[in-house]
Amino acid sequence: MGAAMLVRMDNGFFRIDTPAPGVAHLQLNRPERLNTLAPPFFPAFREAVQALDDAGETRVLVISSTGRHFSAGMALDVFEGGMPMLDTGTARRRLAFQDGLRRLMASMDVLEEARFPVIAAIQGGCIGGALDLATACDLRVASADAFFTVQEIHIGMAADLGVLQRLPKIVPPGVARQMAFTGERVGAERALAIGLVNAVLPDAAALQAHALDLARQIAEKSPLAIAGSKRALNFARDHTTHEALQQMTLLQSAIFDIDEMSRAIAGWKAKSAPEFEPLAPIPKG
Repeated sequence: MGAAMLVRMDNGFFRIDTPAPGVAHLQLNRPERLNTLAPPFFPAFREAVQALDDAGETRVLVISSTGRHFSAGMALDVFEGGMPMLDTGTARRRLAFQDGLRRLMASMDVLEEARFPVIAAIQGGCIGGALDLATACDLRVASADAFFTVQEIHIGMAADLGVLQRLPKIVPPGVARQMAFTGERVGAERALAIGLVNAVLPDAAALQAHALDLARQIAEKSPLAIAGSKRALNFARDHTTHEALQQMTLLQSAIFDIDEMSRAIAGWKAKSAPEFEPLAPIPKG
């Protein structure tokens, strides 16, 4: 694998670095505020993930956090007058509310749309908007003290950043409905049993090591094949098998690369990580 692109960012909400070639690590970094999500977080997060995708160097993104909790979700002061878009008193305001909400949703959508897989490493609470973020990731792993809750129902609102749409496609629909209607806390072992997470680790240190090791395994694979696999899986989730197979014929014809396969096969036989070119940067519009 080629040399890693050096990534460094720390904007007060999260920091990003590159701990291994092809692996980007985004850490939520407001432990004193339980990593709550204030309005400026959303465009900053969306732009940061989009920039990683546009550059083409990132093969896997790990999202973790600092402190006791992954994130306590949207900061409550937002609902107490801290966000102008919450004014829905007139038709014009309601129209603006819809557009503003769609932009917030796009901050979660960017995780699905990225060409690379995204792994959420969750310790402590994954609450409210944080669960919207986690369910938009490709994989989730947790520490033994992790818990998950659709917090919004406790404050008199329906969750609206994607968890109600994504959660029933990850866990059994009845479980998703119970979580949405009751706001119950689902602990790590229960989350593992229902398929919400792929693994449970003893503590935050073991969790982060596991997530980064999983990321390194993925980063050693062909980024072209990984991107194609993610695109196919996402399409199949939302379409019939017949439609997904039709899409696969077009997708495979676009990404099939015999040279890429030759390098992968040679590396597999030699039991060593093969060298792959990064994905092409996405042209600026």
